[in-house]
Amino acid sequence: MIETLLMPFQFPFMQNAFWIALIVSVPTALLSCFLVLKGWALMGDAVSHAVLPGIVLAYVLGLPLILGAFAAGMLTSVATGYLAGNSRVKQDTVMGVVFSGMFALGIVIYVGLKTNVHLDHILFGNMLGVGPADLWTAGSISAVVALGLLAKWKDLMLHAFDPAQARASGLAVGLLHYGLLTALSLSIVATLSATGLILAVGLLIAPGAIAFLTVRSFGRMLAVAVAACMVSMLAGVYASFWLDSAPAPTIILILTAIFAAAFLRRSWQIRRAAARV
Repeated sequence: MIETLLMPFQFPFMQNAFWIALIVSVPTALLSCFLVLKGWALMGDAVSHAVLPGIVLAYVLGLPLILGAFAAGMLTSVATGYLAGNSRVKQDTVMGVVFSGMFALGIVIYVGLKTNVHLDHILFGNMLGVGPADLWTAGSISAVVALGLLAKWKDLMLHAFDPAQARASGLAVGLLHYGLLTALSLSIVATLSATGLILAVGLLIAPGAIAFLTVRSFGRMLAVAVAACMVSMLAGVYASFWLDSAPAPTIILILTAIFAAAFLRRSWQIRRAAARV
């Protein structure tokens, strides 16, 4: 019985999948808390879709794919911020136009060129095909993002909750703003081999939303988000082995189920409190 339960851990490709799950769960979960608090859920969706043309162009030019993805992500973030600040159009509308346009551009370039890069792996990830190089790349990026967020979490929290107060307190609001956008782009690059572009937004939103519904302290919110993301990713990889399903969608389904449970629990608490009054 024990040998059967431990069977997934005996295969090298599954071991790498578990490792990549652990690696990317920390930075994405931490970042999700700031995105949820700041109301940037759509920004994560926009950047995750908009890096596709950067990946394809990087392949054509013979550059590392992660370099193209990061450049496209930062271009999208900066362009969205500039257009939103210099036009009458609201930011969510600008993000919708920019990310759909960038994603469409990536598809057109990909279809028009003959490449060896499999589109499904870019869009949905390839956790079972992760190699040592992918682990080192994701680990390095994740470490930089996680350490940066943890080092400045109080400043970033104030900036996300009340930008005016952050500016009045003497914080470098512009630096924090673009630092958060940089962390977002880097996190998406780190998750490329794991969940791909389309499902990356689930990792960037769901853990923070779960923690937001569960606790009331931001410090504890960070811890709960990391725990929820880590458990979901490990459980999703493990379950996918027995279900013969793709790991990334299985992970997102587990995160969605946990969110639904947290939402129902919070709703029940609110109704019970209202009944006592």
